[in-house]
Amino acid sequence: MDECCSVITVSGRQRRVFRIVFWVNVLMFFLEATAGLLSYSTALLADSADMLGDAIVYGFSLYVIGRGRKWHARAAILKGMLMAVFGVGVFVQVVLKVLQGLVPVAEVMGVLGTLALLANVCCLLLLWRHRHDDINMRSSWVCSRNDVIGNVGVLFAALGVSLTGSAWPDIVVGLFVAAIFVRSAILVLREATQELQHSH
Repeated sequence: MDECCSVITVSGRQRRVFRIVFWVNVLMFFLEATAGLLSYSTALLADSADMLGDAIVYGFSLYVIGRGRKWHARAAILKGMLMAVFGVGVFVQVVLKVLQGLVPVAEVMGVLGTLALLANVCCLLLLWRHRHDDINMRSSWVCSRNDVIGNVGVLFAALGVSLTGSAWPDIVVGLFVAAIFVRSAILVLREATQELQHSH
């Protein structure tokens, strides 16, 4: 009986955490996407795409709480696939930026990058205590950790663009963040696939 109550309590805490991080990511997606388009920033657009992906997976993660290992593994697979798509999308966007020769607006990148960093640090802290609960929470924590890395990258890119007047700092940071996401996607997909196999 105590174990059952404990599971219900943990699930309730997980739901509250996912609801908060879901809405934070939805709000930041709209803010960063708008700012990224207006400022021609690869780093901001990359981060906004990641925010959207996170909102989707947090919503799905909320749905699968309490549904067993198989559903948790499926949620993790979705996260891994979205991380991989995000990484490839950034590479494509970088190629387009090089061809077009657009220089992003450093001031907009700095303001939105700072706001996004604060939002994602809050999400990371909320997920921190649950990162060992199960694969669903662990993969969500990895997503949030990557977000913080991406936000720090945006700030470095903004500083580089401001100092050089060139788009290359933004492009380099965008590629670095994309590489981190592709690597994380591979690790999450590998672990989720093993979890799915063991759940049969």
